[in-house]
Amino acid sequence: MSTTTDSASAAATLPIEPQSIKKLSFKSIKRSLDLFSPNHSQLPPPDPLSKKIRINHKVAVEYDGIKSGANQTAKSSAGAPSSSTALVLSGTESSKKAGSQSDSAIMSVQPKNLGDGSLTGKSTAVVPAHMGSERNLSTAALMERIPSRWPRPEWHAPWKNYRIWETHSGKLKLTLTGHIEQVRGLAVSTRHTYMFSAGDDKLVKCWDLEQNKVIRSYHGHLSGVYCLALHPTIDVLLTGGRDSVCRVWDIRSKMQIHAFSGHDNTVCSVFTRATDPQVITGSHDSTIKLWDLRYGKTMATLTHHKKSVRALAKHPTEESFASASADNIKKFSLPRGEFLHNTLSQQKTIINAMTVNQEGVMATGGDNGSLWFWDWKSGHSFQQSQTIIQPGSLDSEAGIYALSYDITGSRLVTCEADKTIKMWKEDEYATPETHPVNFKPPKDIRRF
Repeated sequence: MSTTTDSASAAATLPIEPQSIKKLSFKSIKRSLDLFSPNHSQLPPPDPLSKKIRINHKVAVEYDGIKSGANQTAKSSAGAPSSSTALVLSGTESSKKAGSQSDSAIMSVQPKNLGDGSLTGKSTAVVPAHMGSERNLSTAALMERIPSRWPRPEWHAPWKNYRIWETHSGKLKLTLTGHIEQVRGLAVSTRHTYMFSAGDDKLVKCWDLEQNKVIRSYHGHLSGVYCLALHPTIDVLLTGGRDSVCRVWDIRSKMQIHAFSGHDNTVCSVFTRATDPQVITGSHDSTIKLWDLRYGKTMATLTHHKKSVRALAKHPTEESFASASADNIKKFSLPRGEFLHNTLSQQKTIINAMTVNQEGVMATGGDNGSLWFWDWKSGHSFQQSQTIIQPGSLDSEAGIYALSYDITGSRLVTCEADKTIKMWKEDEYATPETHPVNFKPPKDIRRF
């Protein structure tokens, strides 16, 4: 009795080994591994009854309608012959009770002769006889494929570079000086002899091209001005910059009419039109805003892009415009800004500029020197070119910063990072036979 008491007291006086959470977790993991490691990666034994039920269900869904239709055809052929060429495929038992409205009919269609009459015979098409919520799955595999509704692109001749002007060796006619930092944008008026410029020095200047000097300056931006545009019918100038504001100016009085504030980042693209919405802006906050010029308020905000919207281009004749971002190029309708479709391929670079002419040829220029040409109607890229940097320039100076067509739309002018201005025109020797359209319509239409 005394030895038992002594051992119990000795056990009570022994210190308890401290256990950390990490050590306890490892012990628990070891116990779980010892319990379940023999059955690891082993599947449970198959159940023959469930397998049989599953296979019977698949066979019934796929072939039940065809088998019942064949049986019904055999019965009808054994009875009185009929002159009709329509065969009825019965559905499930519930559809038999419901009547003939829940069935599908296979009809033999006689095609029309195509000119020479070489194509004759009959083709089989499956015509659904009802539009209910329950679809006849037994004939889904026989249904005729619906042709793609994507518009087929028009043929355009490929473009080629035919002239390069270098700033240090080209024939210079005139130099206009006035900005103290780099110039970000230019706009030439079609109604006056004015040209407007904007730069990183927060200034917007109006140049008289007859006197070749600055006649007005517009002050108000808090940071660099990245884009500008002239209204087509009234004497109004729009500018956007790093202060996230698009400002509306009266050209003659130099007064600020509106300050469109709503973007969360740099306003880097803007264009105007004669009817509402008269102002459309794109920003680095990945949104596009449509503005009411009369009241200075937002009419709509488009949030389809996921990256910065650096370029906008309005079609010269259609009521639509395109926006370019690093994720994709998207097309919208006007005046509501409804999303139409994406382009069928991605340029996979930062797109700095884009433009479109009257024939529906859209050009986009990227930071890596890529110049892609697109068909406006379908969004198909029919030419993918790469600019060639001048000898002595770095590979990083291959970027294209500005694009513009001339008045006729037959010449394209590009301004590039290697201090060159290149001109492009269509290849006059190209034909649809020498340069066919390699177009494959998409399987589905992406809505975003």
